Amino acid sequence: MARPVIGIIGNARIVESRFSTQLVGENNLRAVADVAEALPLMFAGNPKLADIADLLAVVDGILLTGARANVHPSRFNMVPDPKHEPYDEDRDGLALPLIEACVAQGVPVFGICRGFQEMNVAAGGSLHPEIRELPGRMNHRMPRLETGEIHPDPAIVFGDRHDVQLVADGMFARILGRETIRVNSLHGQGILELGERVVAEGIAEDGTIEAIRFKDAPGFALGVQWHAEYDPQTNPVNRALFQAFGDAVRAHQAIAWSDQ
Repeated sequence: MARPVIGIIGNARIVESRFSTQLVGENNLRAVADVAEALPLMFAGNPKLADIADLLAVVDGILLTGARANVHPSRFNMVPDPKHEPYDEDRDGLALPLIEACVAQGVPVFGICRGFQEMNVAAGGSLHPEIRELPGRMNHRMPRLETGEIHPDPAIVFGDRHDVQLVADGMFARILGRETIRVNSLHGQGILELGERVVAEGIAEDGTIEAIRFKDAPGFALGVQWHAEYDPQTNPVNRALFQAFGDAVRAHQAIAWSDQ
């Protein structure tokens, strides 16, 4: 069989203040190609441009990436605030029903950062727009200089920032072979209330939910709050997650081929 295909959701961006585009960070493409050992296929994060049934007929798995834009608060019954912009409502409109379809059909889905948050919202959960404002929480946003500018060194921006305690004998603990891991942190928004079908399997030292799975999903349906796509070629935690995702995608591909 040919390599399996993993669809990677795009993000709406305006380039040069005039061109509407759909963008995917190259680290996501390389993680899928190098570690999951699949063919990365970008698709538009817009329900007017991507039909879910047609998409799932083509791909063997879905990667929901991180993004600058937040999930729109109306999706979890909260009032939007300009200070929490930008939003990408077209991506919301595609990603949320896509997650439901993947879980229902057993199509492997892996959510990272915004993708992790989308998985919770798709299951009826809610988000807090600024986790650091909650009592006792740390600042989970990316490191900045004293001037307020983002730190210019990616090794510092994506460096490990805090521990995550995994549920004993949970899916993540089995994949990673340990119950405590250390991860990067580049997010403002985070899970407030878990969706009905979502199980928290990883908690940061300040109580922030960092790893989830869909309960009773027939296929791989995991999400992480950190940016696992940054260094899976060298980071053993992120490598193991993308390898497990790739294994699940190949298993799904094999079943699809046997049914033809």
